[in-house]
Amino acid sequence: MNLQQIRNATIILEFGPYRVLVDPMLADKGTLPPLRLFGANQRNPLVALPASTAKDLETVTHCLITHCQKGHFDHLDRAAKRWLREKQIPVICTPHDAPYLAKRGLNVQALTQAHDQPNPFLGGTIRSVRCTHGLGLVGKLMEHGVGYLIELPGEPSVYLTGDTLLTPTVREFVLQHQPQVSVVPAGGARFDLGGDIIMGIDETLAFTRLSRGTVVANHLEAISHCPTTRKALAEAAMRAGVAGQLVIPEDGETLVFQAA
Repeated sequence: MNLQQIRNATIILEFGPYRVLVDPMLADKGTLPPLRLFGANQRNPLVALPASTAKDLETVTHCLITHCQKGHFDHLDRAAKRWLREKQIPVICTPHDAPYLAKRGLNVQALTQAHDQPNPFLGGTIRSVRCTHGLGLVGKLMEHGVGYLIELPGEPSVYLTGDTLLTPTVREFVLQHQPQVSVVPAGGARFDLGGDIIMGIDETLAFTRLSRGTVVANHLEAISHCPTTRKALAEAAMRAGVAGQLVIPEDGETLVFQAA
C-alpha cells in the first residue's frame, strides 16, 4: 500500500489497481474563508497543492468522505465537488452524507452496515467508526462524521480516524483492532471559543502509545485554526520516545507500507 499525503486531511491510498482519494480539499491557496475571527485569521488554505497533484488525481478510482456538511470545506470543498462531479468518481460515504452528496451530482455509494460492522470494499472490507469532533458547545455545532478501517487481502490494515478527539471509542477501537497503519489529525484545531476539536500533540502521542502499528500524522500547517507544526510534533515525539513509530509526511510525500 502507498499513502500519499496531499495537503491537510487529503491523501491518496493506493491498493494495487485502486487509488482512493480521501477528503479532498482542492482549492487554490487563500481562496477559502478563515475559520477564526481573531488571531490566526488568514484565508485558507495556507499552502498551495503540491505541484504533482493534477497528475496524481488522473489515476484516482474512488473517493472516501469522512464528513462534509456544516461548512467543513477542509474535507470537501467546491473545487473537489466539481472535480468529482465531472469525473463521476465513485464516492463512498455514510448514509447520513449520501443525500447531501447526491444532491450535488456526485456518484454516491453509501455504506449500508452500522458502525464497526464490515461493508464490502474493493475485494475486502471497510467499517466506520464514530468521531467526536469537539466537546461542549462547540461540539454541538460540529459535524462529527466517522473514521474508517480498511482491510484488504495482501495489504496492511489502515485506520483513518477522521476528525476526532482521542475518545474512549477511538481508544477501544485501536486496542481491539490494532491497525497496521493509522492516520490521525494532529493539528490541534480550535476556534476562537472552546477547546480542541481534533487531536493535538498530546493526544497524538497518546494514540501512538496505544497502537502497535505505524501512526501517520496529518492535518498540519494547511488550515489557519490548526496551530500544531510538524517541527513541534516531531520534537515532542522524540522526547516521548515514539519518533520511530510516528511518521509526519510533507505535502506531496508518498509512504510505502507492506502487509505484516
